[in-house]
Amino acid sequence: MFTSDRKRKEEEMRARHRLPPGQALTEKWPVLHYGDVPRFDPARWDFRVEGLVENPLRWSWEEFQKLPRTSILTDIHCVTRWSRFDTVFEGVAFKVIYDLVRPRPEARFVMVHAEQDFTANVPVEDLLRDNVLLATHADGNALTPEHGYPLRLVVPHLYLWKSVKWMRGMEFVAADRPGFWERNGYHMYGDPWKEQRFDYD
Repeated sequence: MFTSDRKRKEEEMRARHRLPPGQALTEKWPVLHYGDVPRFDPARWDFRVEGLVENPLRWSWEEFQKLPRTSILTDIHCVTRWSRFDTVFEGVAFKVIYDLVRPRPEARFVMVHAEQDFTANVPVEDLLRDNVLLATHADGNALTPEHGYPLRLVVPHLYLWKSVKWMRGMEFVAADRPGFWERNGYHMYGDPWKEQRFDYD
Protein backbone atom coordinates (compact mmCIF):
# COMPACT_ATOMS: atom_id res chain seq x y z
CA MET A 1 0.00 0.00 0.00
CA PHE A 2 1.42 3.42 -1.00
CA THR A 3 1.98 5.95 1.79
CA SER A 4 -0.85 8.24 0.64
CA ASP A 5 -3.27 5.30 0.43
CA ARG A 6 -2.23 4.13 3.90
CA LYS A 7 -2.78 7.60 5.34
CA ARG A 8 -6.24 7.79 3.79
CA LYS A 9 -7.07 4.35 5.20
CA GLU A 10 -5.78 5.35 8.64
CA GLU A 11 -7.89 8.52 8.58
CA GLU A 12 -10.95 6.51 7.54
CA MET A 13 -10.43 3.93 10.28
CA ARG A 14 -9.83 6.61 12.89
CA ALA A 15 -13.05 8.35 11.85
CA ARG A 16 -14.88 5.02 12.18
CA HIS A 17 -13.38 4.54 15.67
CA ARG A 18 -11.42 1.46 14.65
CA LEU A 19 -7.89 2.87 14.89
CA PRO A 20 -6.85 3.69 18.46
CA PRO A 21 -4.74 6.78 19.19
CA GLY A 22 -1.03 6.46 18.51
CA GLN A 23 -1.51 3.47 16.18
CA ALA A 24 -0.60 3.06 12.50
CA LEU A 25 -2.11 0.73 9.91
CA THR A 26 -0.26 -2.36 8.70
CA GLU A 27 -1.43 -4.96 6.21
CA LYS A 28 1.29 -7.35 7.32
CA TRP A 29 1.37 -9.16 10.64
CA PRO A 30 4.70 -8.27 12.29
CA VAL A 31 6.36 -10.96 14.39
CA LEU A 32 7.31 -9.88 17.91
CA HIS A 33 8.13 -12.09 20.87
CA TYR A 34 10.64 -12.65 23.63
CA GLY A 35 12.88 -15.70 23.46
CA ASP A 36 12.88 -18.59 21.02
CA VAL A 37 9.89 -20.05 19.22
CA PRO A 38 8.89 -23.21 21.15
CA ARG A 39 8.75 -26.56 19.37
CA PHE A 40 5.38 -28.30 19.37
CA ASP A 41 5.12 -31.99 20.19
CA PRO A 42 1.46 -33.08 19.90
CA ALA A 43 2.15 -36.27 21.83
CA ARG A 44 3.35 -34.34 24.89
CA TRP A 45 1.31 -31.14 24.63
CA ASP A 46 -1.51 -30.56 27.10
CA PHE A 47 -3.71 -27.68 28.21
CA ARG A 48 -4.69 -27.26 31.86
CA VAL A 49 -7.23 -25.05 33.61
CA GLU A 50 -6.77 -24.85 37.37
CA GLY A 51 -7.11 -22.53 40.35
CA LEU A 52 -10.44 -21.32 41.72
CA VAL A 53 -12.63 -23.66 39.66
CA GLU A 54 -15.04 -26.41 40.63
CA ASN A 55 -13.89 -28.72 37.85
CA PRO A 56 -10.16 -28.49 36.98
CA LEU A 57 -9.53 -29.96 33.55
CA ARG A 58 -6.71 -31.11 31.33
CA TRP A 59 -6.88 -31.73 27.58
CA SER A 60 -4.45 -33.46 25.27
CA TRP A 61 -3.99 -31.92 21.82
CA GLU A 62 -6.31 -34.53 20.33
CA GLU A 63 -8.96 -33.84 22.98
CA PHE A 64 -8.68 -30.08 22.66
CA GLN A 65 -9.38 -30.22 18.93
CA LYS A 66 -12.73 -31.91 19.65
CA LEU A 67 -14.08 -28.93 21.59
CA PRO A 68 -16.73 -26.76 19.86
CA ARG A 69 -15.20 -24.25 17.48
CA THR A 70 -16.09 -20.76 16.35
CA SER A 71 -14.55 -17.93 14.33
CA ILE A 72 -14.35 -14.16 14.69
CA LEU A 73 -13.49 -11.23 12.44
CA THR A 74 -11.60 -8.60 14.40
CA ASP A 75 -8.97 -5.87 14.49
CA ILE A 76 -5.77 -6.34 16.51
CA HIS A 77 -3.56 -3.68 18.06
CA CYS A 78 0.05 -4.09 19.15
CA VAL A 79 1.64 -2.02 21.91
CA THR A 80 4.47 -1.27 19.44
CA ARG A 81 1.95 0.98 17.63
CA TRP A 82 0.70 -1.06 14.68
CA SER A 83 -2.89 -2.14 14.04
CA ARG A 84 -4.13 -4.80 11.64
CA PHE A 85 -7.75 -4.81 10.51
CA ASP A 86 -10.16 -7.62 9.65
CA THR A 87 -8.18 -10.59 10.90
CA VAL A 88 -10.10 -13.88 11.02
CA PHE A 89 -9.37 -16.16 13.97
CA GLU A 90 -10.77 -19.63 14.51
CA GLY A 91 -10.69 -21.66 17.70
CA VAL A 92 -12.49 -22.40 20.95
CA ALA A 93 -14.45 -19.61 22.62
CA PHE A 94 -13.27 -18.80 26.13
CA LYS A 95 -16.88 -19.19 27.29
CA VAL A 96 -16.73 -22.89 26.36
CA ILE A 97 -13.79 -23.41 28.72
CA TYR A 98 -15.41 -21.22 31.38
CA ASP A 99 -18.61 -23.27 31.41
CA LEU A 100 -16.73 -26.58 31.58
CA VAL A 101 -14.49 -25.67 34.52
CA ARG A 102 -17.14 -23.71 36.47
CA PRO A 103 -15.11 -20.94 38.15
CA ARG A 104 -15.93 -20.09 41.74
CA PRO A 105 -17.54 -16.68 42.48
CA GLU A 106 -14.30 -15.26 43.91
CA ALA A 107 -12.37 -16.00 40.70
CA ARG A 108 -12.07 -12.51 39.20
CA PHE A 109 -8.85 -12.82 37.21
CA VAL A 110 -7.04 -15.34 35.04
CA MET A 111 -3.30 -15.83 34.90
CA VAL A 112 -2.59 -17.15 31.42
CA HIS A 113 0.31 -19.61 31.27
CA ALA A 114 2.35 -20.29 28.15
CA GLU A 115 5.52 -22.02 27.04
CA GLN A 116 8.83 -20.94 28.58
CA ASP A 117 7.05 -19.79 31.78
CA PHE A 118 5.51 -16.80 30.02
CA THR A 119 2.40 -15.40 31.76
CA ALA A 120 -0.15 -12.60 31.38
CA ASN A 121 -2.99 -11.42 33.61
CA VAL A 122 -6.50 -10.71 32.29
CA PRO A 123 -9.75 -9.98 34.20
CA VAL A 124 -12.39 -12.69 33.85
CA GLU A 125 -15.01 -10.17 32.75
CA ASP A 126 -12.82 -9.24 29.78
CA LEU A 127 -12.36 -12.87 28.77
CA LEU A 128 -16.12 -13.42 28.84
CA ARG A 129 -16.69 -11.12 25.87
CA ASP A 130 -18.20 -12.88 22.86
CA ASN A 131 -15.13 -12.38 20.65
CA VAL A 132 -12.49 -13.83 22.99
CA LEU A 133 -11.20 -17.22 21.97
CA LEU A 134 -8.34 -19.69 22.16
CA ALA A 135 -7.21 -19.64 18.55
CA THR A 136 -5.63 -22.36 16.47
CA HIS A 137 -6.08 -20.67 13.06
CA ALA A 138 -5.75 -17.19 11.55
CA ASP A 139 -6.98 -16.07 8.13
CA GLY A 140 -7.94 -19.61 7.15
CA ASN A 141 -4.67 -21.32 8.03
CA ALA A 142 -3.19 -22.90 11.13
CA LEU A 143 -1.25 -20.35 13.16
CA THR A 144 2.40 -20.18 12.21
CA PRO A 145 4.88 -21.07 14.96
CA GLU A 146 5.96 -17.41 15.12
CA HIS A 147 2.36 -16.34 15.78
CA GLY A 148 1.71 -18.85 18.53
CA TYR A 149 1.07 -22.28 17.01
CA PRO A 150 -0.56 -24.44 18.17
CA LEU A 151 -2.66 -22.21 20.45
CA ARG A 152 -2.87 -18.54 21.33
CA LEU A 153 -5.33 -16.46 23.26
CA VAL A 154 -7.12 -13.70 21.34
CA VAL A 155 -8.44 -10.75 23.39
CA PRO A 156 -9.07 -8.20 20.62
CA HIS A 157 -9.98 -5.18 22.77
CA LEU A 158 -6.63 -5.21 24.63
CA TYR A 159 -3.10 -4.72 23.33
CA LEU A 160 -1.84 -7.83 21.63
CA TRP A 161 0.62 -8.87 24.35
CA LYS A 162 -2.46 -9.98 26.31
CA SER A 163 -3.29 -12.35 23.40
CA VAL A 164 -0.72 -14.80 24.68
CA LYS A 165 1.12 -17.03 22.21
CA TRP A 166 1.85 -20.74 22.82
CA MET A 167 -0.78 -21.11 25.55
CA ARG A 168 -0.55 -24.08 27.87
CA GLY A 169 -3.05 -23.23 30.58
CA MET A 170 -5.13 -20.81 32.61
CA GLU A 171 -5.23 -20.30 36.36
CA PHE A 172 -8.30 -18.64 37.87
CA VAL A 173 -7.35 -16.42 40.81
CA ALA A 174 -9.06 -13.99 43.19
CA ALA A 175 -6.61 -11.08 43.00
CA ASP A 176 -4.84 -9.43 40.11
CA ARG A 177 -1.11 -9.99 39.86
CA PRO A 178 1.34 -9.07 37.11
CA GLY A 179 2.43 -11.46 34.38
CA PHE A 180 5.74 -11.43 32.53
CA TRP A 181 5.43 -8.15 30.62
CA GLU A 182 3.56 -6.47 33.45
CA ARG A 183 6.49 -7.22 35.78
CA ASN A 184 8.74 -5.64 33.17
CA GLY A 185 7.04 -2.27 32.93
CA TYR A 186 3.91 -2.86 30.85
CA HIS A 187 0.47 -1.74 31.99
CA MET A 188 -1.58 -4.12 34.13
CA TYR A 189 -4.61 -3.82 31.82
CA GLY A 190 -3.53 -2.61 28.36
CA ASP A 191 -6.45 -0.71 26.77
CA PRO A 192 -5.39 0.58 23.31
CA TRP A 193 -8.05 3.30 23.37
CA LYS A 194 -6.55 4.74 26.56
CA GLU A 195 -2.96 4.11 25.38
CA GLN A 196 -2.25 2.00 28.45
CA ARG A 197 1.12 0.84 27.20
CA PHE A 198 3.31 1.11 30.27
CA ASP A 199 2.85 1.10 34.03
CA TYR A 200 3.00 4.91 34.17
CA ASP A 201 0.24 5.43 31.54
